Amino acid sequence: MDPRVPAPATGLAAGRPAAPTAPGPAAQRTERPGELPALHSALVGVALPWLVFSAEHGQLTGDGLDGVYHAGRRLLSRCVLRVYGREPVAVQGRLAAADQARFVGVLRTPGDSGPDPGLTVERTRGADGTERITLRSAAGRPLRLPVELALGTDLADLGAVAAGRPGPELSAGVHAAGLRWSGPDGRYATVTADPPPMDALAVAGLLRWDLELAPGASRTIELRVRGDRSADRLTERGAGATAGPGGEVLAEARAEGDDPRVAELFRASVDDLRALLLRDRARPADLHAAAGVPWRCGPVTAESLWAARMALPLGTRLAAGTLRALARTQRDGAGPERGRIPGPLRDSGPGLPARCTGVEATLAFPAVLAEAARWGLPEQELAELLPAAERCLDWLRAAMAADGYVSDSGSAGNGPAGHGPSGPVRAETQAHAHRAAMLGADLLDFCGRPGGAEWRDRAGALRERFRLEFWLDDRGGGRPVAALLPGGTPLPHLGSWAAHLLDTGLTGGGRTAIGLLDKDRTDQLARLLGGPALDTGWGLRGLGAKEPGHNPFGHRSGAVRVHETAVAVTGLAAAGYEREAVSLLRGLLDAAEAFGFRLPEMYAGEQRTSGAVPVPHPAACRPAAVAAAAGIQALTALAGIRPDAPGRTVALHPMRSAPLGAVRLAGLRVAGEPFAVRIGRLGTAIVEEAADGLQLGV
Repeated sequence: MDPRVPAPATGLAAGRPAAPTAPGPAAQRTERPGELPALHSALVGVALPWLVFSAEHGQLTGDGLDGVYHAGRRLLSRCVLRVYGREPVAVQGRLAAADQARFVGVLRTPGDSGPDPGLTVERTRGADGTERITLRSAAGRPLRLPVELALGTDLADLGAVAAGRPGPELSAGVHAAGLRWSGPDGRYATVTADPPPMDALAVAGLLRWDLELAPGASRTIELRVRGDRSADRLTERGAGATAGPGGEVLAEARAEGDDPRVAELFRASVDDLRALLLRDRARPADLHAAAGVPWRCGPVTAESLWAARMALPLGTRLAAGTLRALARTQRDGAGPERGRIPGPLRDSGPGLPARCTGVEATLAFPAVLAEAARWGLPEQELAELLPAAERCLDWLRAAMAADGYVSDSGSAGNGPAGHGPSGPVRAETQAHAHRAAMLGADLLDFCGRPGGAEWRDRAGALRERFRLEFWLDDRGGGRPVAALLPGGTPLPHLGSWAAHLLDTGLTGGGRTAIGLLDKDRTDQLARLLGGPALDTGWGLRGLGAKEPGHNPFGHRSGAVRVHETAVAVTGLAAAGYEREAVSLLRGLLDAAEAFGFRLPEMYAGEQRTSGAVPVPHPAACRPAAVAAAAGIQALTALAGIRPDAPGRTVALHPMRSAPLGAVRLAGLRVAGEPFAVRIGRLGTAIVEEAADGLQLGV
């Protein structure tokens, strides 16, 4: 890890856990370096800093990540229900909302003469530590039900649980209408029940009731899990939908259309993004989206900023809060690192060293601020954030090597001329740098600050050299190269990273900025993105199927990274390549349906075949901020909304083929006011609601 980047903490603030050591006796599974618990089949309720992990049968057994967590600590690991001394037969488990799971089980009661169960058990488990257990009788006679709950916890940190080292279960004590567990560090957890149990057996961790049910009647037991309050003082408090006096952070937007999946994906994406919101420790009024559950629920990251950018159609408040949180982390002083935003190292794929995500955040900052201004960021907030954006541009100027390229290392341009400060220079990073220069110039001009012309010149020089050195001609029409290695050797690996070359950004008048590629090479890139080497039928592979090092489950070497597919959809549509954009959009929507409309950060890049469903990645974050925001961006791309709030215009560039039929998007935000647009079956777009004085642009 880069020594300048703080090491991740444990629990809620942790990144993906480090390679675990051998587990103690309490862990009943064998660990291998880098192994993480499988998540793909878990039902995960999220209302950060609360989390709950459940299996589809609904019983919390303490296996794997099972349990209720607050601020990265497991408050309850075991909650096993028995009626008549038997566990209900599980018949259904599903997510009812981003923060709630619902389970249905059945039991045959004594006296049932046939195979039909006479008792239904419904459990509704919330991420906030609450659970309702409802027992409903269909028997034709009164029932007396002996009910018991076996409870337990280890009060382990999430990182320790993930590494297979949770520690032993703690001894319980009777507490009010329930049980209490205390750890050696003074932390504790309680479970209380309403109605109170008839018996509470601390030594066995049991709560017991004798319930009487008349024919057709029901009874409900409500549980409430709570921990000590110290975690609230040490971690970000949950944010939900509001940010204090200013009201909602994400607009209550909605989508509807001929294809009912449009409404489902949009709703789930907004709900998941809202569930991931966290308050910044330094300024609780500022919110950002945690990168993903369960591995990256800590401080603000580059992924938080990308998610805020993709969610700009829901308003600018999330972008503003995320930008302010990142600005507070900027390097200060007078050295070459001044203005850089720190961040952890992440995998870059085969043949490349790890990249610093802080560089990504630094380059994204001025671009996101410029676009937020076009969507309607208030002038006061723009003025507050402008100095931080200028510091990012100052860092970019210092970081550019003699050839104008930027390395992911984040050093300030002291390396050998021609290949950045240290090691390879990646094409994706140059796309981020070019966008920062172009949109930074637009931002400086709009705010009356000097430097716009300089940054356009720098962007032009970068374009000219990039087109010469980052393209490899071949019999298939050529391809962009992933990176230039030391000495100028191109790394020709083709993958979903290339979608960023089409993400040029929004400037004044609702226009897209100039991109790194010329028209002919953009044509070829569109063909490549729409071809079978990259398009799985479910989205874009991180690395082409025939590339060296391809692994369909590799994070950067073959898995489908959802947000890059959404970037490709938007970029292709904006550049006029609707056929390729539509193919990717339909594949993404089909994948979303298979995942219950909660898109994971990635899934296996297996080629789609008839009757198949996408294969989940066992360790992928789900929900993840960029995946949730990708659903919003991909669907709003149908309308091609390009606002210029300061210029009081909004341009619409809908997909003319209307690939999903008629679609209506309502409750969006442009210029701080509600905005609604309808796309008809013939591909025409009509504004149904907009701010006063907002004119239709071109």
